[in-house]
Amino acid sequence: MDPELLDIAEVAAQSGLAPSALRFYEKKGLIVAAGRNGLRRSYHPGVVDRLALISCARRAGFTIAEIERVLHATPGDTALRARLAAKAREVDADIARLIRMRDALGHAAGCDHELLVECPEFMVLLKDPDAASPRSRTRENPAA
Repeated sequence: MDPELLDIAEVAAQSGLAPSALRFYEKKGLIVAAGRNGLRRSYHPGVVDRLALISCARRAGFTIAEIERVLHATPGDTALRARLAAKAREVDADIARLIRMRDALGHAAGCDHELLVECPEFMVLLKDPDAASPRSRTRENPAA
């Protein structure tokens, strides 16, 4: 085996993915094995970076088909670029929701209301996307 190639077990360890996931991604055409060492697949080291992109895209909600399109995108693929822009907006909305949840949980940890759901600040943080605690305002806009 080429000393630069990585065994499937090494790629699995470095990527944090199970070997079965690597075989699945290979079957779907998202990654390509460089060869075999006996019955074991081997990959070029760059596959680890590609797998990081695939894993990130999966966590962001992209389908396998969408990821395949991203991996083969050209500058002229305007439909894909529009989809990427829409996904970026979705991710921004998710981030805002998670920040509100983080702030509400942080408030809840020290809240002295007998029933947490009766705490107006807690409920505002959960419901109102424009309500931001000083902590999140500082992160989003240090001047606030």
